[in-house]
Amino acid sequence: MNRILKALLIVLIIFIAGCYYDNEEKLYSEISTSCDLNNVTFAATVKPILQASCFACHSNSTATSSGNGIRLENYTDVQNFAKNGILMGVVKHSSGYLPMPDGGGKLSDCEINQLQKWIDNGTLNN
Repeated sequence: MNRILKALLIVLIIFIAGCYYDNEEKLYSEISTSCDLNNVTFAATVKPILQASCFACHSNSTATSSGNGIRLENYTDVQNFAKNGILMGVVKHSSGYLPMPDGGGKLSDCEINQLQKWIDNGTLNN
């Protein structure tokens, strides 16, 4: 009887374990695999990226003391660095450019692609 009970218990465990199903989207909902390149604007996309990754040194109030005078808070300032290629050179960590953020890791591929999309679309103030 003891052997039958053990065998039944093993079969039951295998059956329950075999029916387990995880939904990856539910398990890892905080990890987004999509990158929106269709609605890239300065106000909604570019400025938030810069605020999160660059303003510690390059806001209007910190640029003189810690950002080598480079300001990235205003559209015109950002546009100038974008149009001359410096913005993408530093965020892509390209040869010949000082990699930014300074002392930090590279921006995500999505953020870099969004910045590039904004530049490709004409660096509009939108």
